[in-house]
Amino acid sequence: MLALELHNFVDDVGEVVDQAQKEDKMEQTLIKLEETWKSIEFCFDQHAETDVYLIRMQEQDFEMLEDNQLVVQGMMASKYLATFEEPVTKWQKDLSSVSDVLGIMLDVQRKWAYLETLFIGSEEVKRELPADAERFAGIDVDFKALLKGFNAEKNCVRACSVDGLVKKLDSLTGALELCEKSLADFLEAKRRIFPRFY
Repeated sequence: MLALELHNFVDDVGEVVDQAQKEDKMEQTLIKLEETWKSIEFCFDQHAETDVYLIRMQEQDFEMLEDNQLVVQGMMASKYLATFEEPVTKWQKDLSSVSDVLGIMLDVQRKWAYLETLFIGSEEVKRELPADAERFAGIDVDFKALLKGFNAEKNCVRACSVDGLVKKLDSLTGALELCEKSLADFLEAKRRIFPRFY
């Protein structure tokens, strides 16, 4: 019988065992990420009494997103990453997309909801700021189309991985900020004319 004499290679054997354990743990984590995010979806809340449904993420899902991003960051820093580099990099990108898109989308929704009451609901604002009212009408169409997309694909990872989505959101943010600025200037001018009403 051939003796392996492993006792002469304790460090080498220990290294191999350690690598195998770490890689197995990484593989299990990737399977768990896949299982978890397969079923996590955005929630939708009706805006005022309209047919518009704004997106949000449940608190526990948001906390898990943050936790999972840290887990993936840890895997990226592991010296045993090589075997799983592709799926780990993909998860880093996917979870980062969910986080970025959600952050921008919540900001866009907040600005849209505030401006919508004025640019669509106020005849005076439409009359006084026609160019911005027209700009907001375009924003309104694009924003509702985006929401429709989220509603059609509720899964957080798939919805946020759509090509060009961040670019569209950045463009909406810029256009909303222009409308906000015009509105602020308009209200400031009104304040100066009628200081006792403000």
